[in-house]
Amino acid sequence: MSRNQGDRIAADRPDTPAVVGVGPEGTTTLTYGELEAQVQARAAQLHARIRPGQTVGILGLNSPAWLVAFYAVQRAGGVPVPVSHKLPAVTLGYVLRDAGVELLLVDDYTRDLVPTDAELLDLATPAPPSSFTSVVPQPQDTAMILYTSGSTGRPKGVLLSQASHLWVIDQTARTVAPGSTRVLISAPLYHMNALTNSQRSLASGATVVLLPAFAPEAFVDALEAHEVTELSGVPPMFAMLLQRPELLAGRDLSSVRAVYMGSAPAAPALFDQLRETFPNAEILFGYGTTESGPVVFAPHPAGLPTPDGSVGVANPAVELRLVDEQGRPTEGRGVLEIRNPALLSGYHNRPDVPVPVTPDGFHHTKDVFRVDEDGFHYFAGREDDMFTSGGENVFPRSVEQVLETHPAVDQAVVVPVPDDLKGAKPVAFVTLRPGSAADEQELKEHVLGRLEPFAHPRRVWVLPHIPLSSTNKADREGLAARAVELLGAAR
Repeated sequence: MSRNQGDRIAADRPDTPAVVGVGPEGTTTLTYGELEAQVQARAAQLHARIRPGQTVGILGLNSPAWLVAFYAVQRAGGVPVPVSHKLPAVTLGYVLRDAGVELLLVDDYTRDLVPTDAELLDLATPAPPSSFTSVVPQPQDTAMILYTSGSTGRPKGVLLSQASHLWVIDQTARTVAPGSTRVLISAPLYHMNALTNSQRSLASGATVVLLPAFAPEAFVDALEAHEVTELSGVPPMFAMLLQRPELLAGRDLSSVRAVYMGSAPAAPALFDQLRETFPNAEILFGYGTTESGPVVFAPHPAGLPTPDGSVGVANPAVELRLVDEQGRPTEGRGVLEIRNPALLSGYHNRPDVPVPVTPDGFHHTKDVFRVDEDGFHYFAGREDDMFTSGGENVFPRSVEQVLETHPAVDQAVVVPVPDDLKGAKPVAFVTLRPGSAADEQELKEHVLGRLEPFAHPRRVWVLPHIPLSSTNKADREGLAARAVELLGAAR
């Protein structure tokens, strides 16, 4: 089997639709045969222009051409660098310079965003037809560089080897009957969630129905029109969708057999709402990191149902452990550490940033988990989200989970704001379930009755929806700034 990730596309169904791009200008469909031909042509074009191991940037909205470029760069012996088009100009320029991008594939949406003098290649213009035999890399060669969001500083380029994500594909891809499986992807392809789901789907022989970006109305339209069988995305996307019941009324959603969520916490209400909306679907909640991949947890080996909010039990293909603040193994609750073949090789061009891998080869995720008596793991917060209020440690996710047990609350986000007396104090933003109501005092008392007083949010604001970051996660940094403004205006 090929050692190049770019070759992992099903080759036994040339007439089956591989990628269906759904956009405002219409629908573009590539069969597996057409996808293979376009990837080969683009790879031949790129191989003539790049050095072995050269980074090649991809900056564009989701599209079939984006996926063609990603696979082609790998086949040509280059290293694809997917870049977020939502980055501020200064940060975008930094990422392109840091990655050493000299050649950048762009589309009409992103062409004018480029702040560097990199050579541009149009994604929408097909390469001249040509056959091409993929470059054969070494297993340790870098296969892609994915930049983290950089919410606490400059984005970091995570180096992922050919071997690391070939292992991920082998673990997740299962061949499906031609035409039987249609996966709707609208999360950005520059993020691990959407990219690995696309790799899994195309290696399995499924059809990827691809939206340029997430928008609730377009999402439902595509789902119904293409009789989608699997949905994939982050929980805030689904929460935003379910906040618009008028979009779902009267729609035929019966084709959906599975809903995959991951990359962010999910409130208990979301599981109930998804079951009501997609009655034929299994709701699956997963976990992964850019640094160690999406293969971490699995269903219980004894067949116990996974409780809502749990990501499952330890996958038999990986090693997991929880550690305390001193890095000592602990039970029940602690920071998750992962050892598997998908671990990063390092951070690109960042000798100042320690690689979060222990001497014995575990990725220290900084994600805090608790484990129940059956081995089910539950995300409990981020080690670096924790803040001190009056000398007491506050984990925002723990407070959010309590807020989300209130019958009126859909989602909650807790952030710290400066406080003259305590240094920092928690405040909260919530969205409510459709048709529900709750006032601020009621929500504060709900937390006060279930957590220590220092952890309760001093203010609670209700929003129509939670604003999202460039990776479709809750924009905690933006909400913290908004809270400071609201508190200042109230004085």
